[in-house]
Amino acid sequence: MTARILVVDDIPANVKLLEVRLLAEYFEVLTATNGMDAIETCENGKIDVVLLDVMMPDMDGFEVCRRLKSDPATSHIPVVMVTALDHVSDRVRGLEAGADDFLTKPVNDLQLMTRVRSLVRLKMLTDELRLRASTTRNIGIEELLARREPAAEARPQVLLIDESAESAGQAAGMLAEIADVQVASDPHVGFFRAAEGSFDCIIVSTGFAEFDPLRLCSQLRSIDRTRFVPIILLAEMGEDERVVRGLELGINDYLTRPVDRQELTARLRTQVRRKRYNDHLRSSVTQTIEMAVIDPLTGLHNRRYLDSHLQTLFDRAVARRRPLSLLITDIDRFKSINDTYGHDGGDKILHEFAQRLRKNVRGIDLACRFGGEEFVVVMPDTEAGIAEKVAERVRAEIADKPFRIGEQTITVTASVGVSALKRETDSPHDLLKRADLGLYEAKSGGRNRVVAKAA
Repeated sequence: MTARILVVDDIPANVKLLEVRLLAEYFEVLTATNGMDAIETCENGKIDVVLLDVMMPDMDGFEVCRRLKSDPATSHIPVVMVTALDHVSDRVRGLEAGADDFLTKPVNDLQLMTRVRSLVRLKMLTDELRLRASTTRNIGIEELLARREPAAEARPQVLLIDESAESAGQAAGMLAEIADVQVASDPHVGFFRAAEGSFDCIIVSTGFAEFDPLRLCSQLRSIDRTRFVPIILLAEMGEDERVVRGLELGINDYLTRPVDRQELTARLRTQVRRKRYNDHLRSSVTQTIEMAVIDPLTGLHNRRYLDSHLQTLFDRAVARRRPLSLLITDIDRFKSINDTYGHDGGDKILHEFAQRLRKNVRGIDLACRFGGEEFVVVMPDTEAGIAEKVAERVRAEIADKPFRIGEQTITVTASVGVSALKRETDSPHDLLKRADLGLYEAKSGGRNRVVAKAA
């Protein structure tokens, strides 16, 4: 996992120390020695995480963080305060300014890398949602995506899973003024309650006598209903290795006992704020693209969306020097299907074809109805060889199982053309053109086949 990390500190030796550690883990590192430069870099560059010193002249880290988090253009960038200050009041002040976490100098290498990787994963999720929202704005429905602050007045719904009645009661009491808290003492009951409910945050204690709390966290991350719900781990003193492992598994934050009320409430607010922001992006994107850029017959994106989003995916692949592949598939002899079974029959074939296509590509792939009986799939981070295997899988899925029209079943086949990004000379048009040439060759060569065009 690579990312761009901004290190901000007015002491060159501190900057160099963090820079060397991060470069050794193959992160791209940018640096700034004062608050204004840090803000300008975040506004102009694609920063994934900011490591921000607190004690700086002119503008301290708290003010830098506050400004970054108050600007919609930079509010989604995770900020980690790196400081020699180790008082609870300092952490609370930073969290209230919008910081996502604290690291205390001297910085432990394992904690640094684990926390950075955890925040990079969260940033990648937010980036994908913002990217799709940006694409939607580009096609002329920006007013429906106007950024609104999610209902800040709504009390967070929190699930606390802790088998100790005493510690659960203490934590629930700390949160009573700002959140509605449900308590589950049994981890299995807690898991099912989380899966069936609608929570803004799940707090998991490590103090189970006969159950691994990290297994519970892993299970919560593995199901759709709780995949994006923030998890805060309540750990005991000396459980550093367990906390690090938890962050690797996908927990969002942690506190070490004894728990301070202000810090707990501040960290909860941070996680709920981030969740509601991402939920808002998902909701906005879903509502708007369904109206404007979804093909109503197949449920896939339409040509209008492809024309805009392909350029975005292409630019991102080039900037990050990542692979990008594309396939075009066409239903063989579709006109004869329409002629034989009518347009209603043809529509049923198109709908079922789209469902099979969607089933055989990843969630991050962009599947579109290109027009008529042609479909396009854009595959980020996919090499040509893998894309060709995906295309073959799609072809086989279509050919091997008959399609149903009313009481009748018919055999349908598809031809597929595949192309991959050539970073030095390519354009989105070139990518589409090569895939289209591959499709033409597949049709000319007898249909029901895959042709990959490398040139």
